[in-house]
Amino acid sequence: MEDKNKLREQSIEFAIAVSDTCYEIKGVSVYVNQLLRCSSSIGANIYEAKYAQSRADFISKLEIALKESSETEYWLELIYRKKKLTEKQYRDLKTACGTIRRKLIASVSTAKNNA
Repeated sequence: MEDKNKLREQSIEFAIAVSDTCYEIKGVSVYVNQLLRCSSSIGANIYEAKYAQSRADFISKLEIALKESSETEYWLELIYRKKKLTEKQYRDLKTACGTIRRKLIASVSTAKNNA
């Protein structure tokens, strides 16, 4: 599978894993809603980058996805500290998010270097 398609697939799988986990969380709906939004936005921006109007637009979409991954990690940590996630849930989701984030960093760097 091509690297870009692999990243798109990972972003979908991650958004599904986060949403499945979020449906189990009670009592912090404001935080859960934020987590759902930013975690699914990662993949949405990766998908949008596919049809970017320019290299600058492509880079911008990937940078937005990168920011959303950082925000996702914030909400995961906050919800974990509120004791609404098990250590395993937190670790697994954070690891998956970190993998996507590192791939996004590499993609942005490559795109900028090839500009």
